[in-house]
Amino acid sequence: MPRFPFTAVVGADDLSTALVLTAISPAIGGVLVRGEKGTAKSTIVRGLVGVLPRVDVVAGCRFSCDPADPAPDCPDGPHPIGADAAVTAERRPTRLVELPVGASDDRVTGSMDLAQALGAGRTEFHPGLLAQAHRGLLYVDEVNLLADHLVDLLLDASAMGRNTVERDGMSVTHPARFVLVGTMNPEEGELRPQLLDRFGLSVDVNASRDPDERAEVVRRRLAFDADPDAFSARYAAAETEIGARIVRAQEALDGVDLSAWALRTIARVCAGFDVDGMRADIVIARAALAHAAWCERDRVTRDDIRVAARFALSHRRRRGPFDPPGLDEELLDRLLDEEPEPPTDPEGPDDPQPPSGGSDDDPNGEPGDGDDAPDNDDDAP
Repeated sequence: MPRFPFTAVVGADDLSTALVLTAISPAIGGVLVRGEKGTAKSTIVRGLVGVLPRVDVVAGCRFSCDPADPAPDCPDGPHPIGADAAVTAERRPTRLVELPVGASDDRVTGSMDLAQALGAGRTEFHPGLLAQAHRGLLYVDEVNLLADHLVDLLLDASAMGRNTVERDGMSVTHPARFVLVGTMNPEEGELRPQLLDRFGLSVDVNASRDPDERAEVVRRRLAFDADPDAFSARYAAAETEIGARIVRAQEALDGVDLSAWALRTIARVCAGFDVDGMRADIVIARAALAHAAWCERDRVTRDDIRVAARFALSHRRRRGPFDPPGLDEELLDRLLDEEPEPPTDPEGPDDPQPPSGGSDDDPNGEPGDGDDAPDNDDDAP
């Protein structure tokens, strides 16, 4: 079934930017999306896979090993490596694996293949959702309702980058590196602090109060429901362009300079917001590098740090039980401006616009505001 195009969503610039940053640099640690019901949280997350680059995997490997660097302990291995090794590779789309809140431990981590055990009399491992999500996205809708035993499994896998299963006489370990994306409605309860801190970025989404924007949301939703293929075709070029930009940013990421000034500024911002530990500093640095690469800059600037800090600190700052979510942006600006930014190259490229779904000038968009933004239907495919 066709997914609603990522670039056709209306009014979710922050969320689309945060998702793109994690696609450019998975080491950021994923995205937590908080918002009231009916704000297209699920729609835009599911649409993200339409703009992600394809990945190379070892043909036939159930654990998505990279042909250039296969896991030495892959249960489907060993895969030959080296210049003379003949590894058959295939290219497939990046996976979005959904983890149901009521899933069992076996479904998540994997278990013994009963068909092989009973039919052929041999023990064989049946991969779970963590194996399927390796080198892709693991999406948890209503992540705040996830059972504690599943939260513990996710904490272990995200911390170690591996999944270990020891049961039924088996001992299996395989890589499990994925971008964790969770959506939740805060009215239904909060997330465990241990898991909350594992999300690199956090975005709060709310339904627009602008009548014109709300009307555009409804118009696009109805157009998609009436003819999904024709609607998606109108955004195909915009989807391709976003995907190409992500690839260019991934390739440029290692060349972006994180100066001593940028590091001091990041440290000052984190200290000013009194966050615990050093994870926030590291996440902001990674996200700022990704944002600079996305904007085709060769060095991290104040704007890159500001964007990264808004996403990385809102769920890490200390607040009372009745304090509103979000970040004090006036304080953020004061902290950013305490030390002037070094001069940049006046001939450098202008900042490209954030990911957008069609503007008045965009032949692939539709009339209206044309920005990336969700269609306000969490149940869309």
